[in-house]
Amino acid sequence: MKRHGLNPRPSGRGARQTTHLGFALGFSAAPAFADVVRGPLRLLLSGPSSSGARATPGHASGAGRNRIHLIVDDLDAGIARLRDAGLTFHSDLVTGPGGRQILLADPAGNLVELFQSAATRTA
Repeated sequence: MKRHGLNPRPSGRGARQTTHLGFALGFSAAPAFADVVRGPLRLLLSGPSSSGARATPGHASGAGRNRIHLIVDDLDAGIARLRDAGLTFHSDLVTGPGGRQILLADPAGNLVELFQSAATRTA
């Protein structure tokens, strides 16, 4: 991955990560979204125009407003498998510049986001 002075947010936080903190750019859909990596740490930076910046559905306000983020290779297959198993989703499928996502909840009510990167999606 190439080091890059990315600015995915108006605040310039992405530039700080890649220029000064040793992160490398993994994927950019700037200014909406950026994926930066440093060793085993991966940060997903969502700007105001990203799908990740959209409000969490009101009915999904249980255990917290944070979410567990699971990256999948084939979101459509994952959704079909989970629906076949009887699980329900807390959002519609959302597509943004960084990829596609959908929310469901674990048994404790914690939100789980299934995410497929735009960089790995085949048309």
